[in-house]
Amino acid sequence: MSGHPFAVIARLHVAVALARYISGDAGVTSRDPCFFGASSRIGAAKFTGIEIASRFRGRRRTVVRRHAYLRSSLSVSKFRSGLVLAAAAVSALTVTACNGGSNRPRLAYEERPVEALYNTGYQRIQAKRWSDAIDYFQEVERQHPYSEWSRRAILMQIYAYYQDNHYQEAIAAADRFIALFPGNPSAPYAFYMKAICNFEQITDVGRDQGFAQAALSGLRDVARRYPGTPYAIDATVKMDMVNDQLAGKEMAIGRYYQRANQPLAALNRYKTVIDNPAYQRTSHTPEALYRLVEVNLTLGLKDEAMRNGSVLGFNYPGSPWYSEAYALLSEQAAAPEVAPTAQRESWLRRLIPG
Repeated sequence: MSGHPFAVIARLHVAVALARYISGDAGVTSRDPCFFGASSRIGAAKFTGIEIASRFRGRRRTVVRRHAYLRSSLSVSKFRSGLVLAAAAVSALTVTACNGGSNRPRLAYEERPVEALYNTGYQRIQAKRWSDAIDYFQEVERQHPYSEWSRRAILMQIYAYYQDNHYQEAIAAADRFIALFPGNPSAPYAFYMKAICNFEQITDVGRDQGFAQAALSGLRDVARRYPGTPYAIDATVKMDMVNDQLAGKEMAIGRYYQRANQPLAALNRYKTVIDNPAYQRTSHTPEALYRLVEVNLTLGLKDEAMRNGSVLGFNYPGSPWYSEAYALLSEQAAAPEVAPTAQRESWLRRLIPG
């Protein structure tokens, strides 16, 4: 599992989403404390990936224990009869080499009851034997295509591939489900999982942000298609996280150009953070305004530097970046009218004895 904060949150949400699918819980409410974003209070807030990870780190064990014994939404009687058949089926399984160049063995084709195949795959899911589970669910899909069992088996493949870190295969399975069952009530889960598979692969800002762009596109799709659902609420929160990541990438490129004495190129990157509505609410806005002060002073544009400093002071008077900008502009005899919060407090202490 990836150690990136985005990955920590993605894993937790997928585990909860699958548990709901298995239990047949279609009526998720905002009272559920385990689904991040289902609460309107949390959904309206904005956190960084690290903050969100810390919020859920203490809940992971509780969530796993809560959903450890959930059954499939299939009837209990079907599962009990299926488990009996599964015991006989497992002893009859043979293993052959996979054709396609993969080193992983595949189940040999042998017609057997669908309940036995599905329940054995479900047992492998519970045991976290992801590859084995995938084999059984693929057999369900091959032997009983377009059936209710096949539909469920594809969903379980998505989850198993995801847990086994085979993200492209999980996306392919999600695409297959969407193509076969576009109007099914579980379609939101498939769209959501496509976005999550890209979300979890987001890397630091020093690398290519292709996965971040793909995740943002997928999350927007979920929010647009299924407004008001827990998937859409969670997608909206994750979109804020991805936008913060993409704004951070612009800042990293801008700093690179600034160090390379290319102020105009740096200026364009910083302005992107300020001008893009999706980036204006990110944690990088104060620094972007400060960097614009620096670059404009380098270019001799004191009035523009003063304007950016004033915007920074008005919106973030207590920010360390504004203190830096105020000091920098003071050296150039172009200090903004609004002093940093810390300085204003020091002046107040001088005026009021004691």
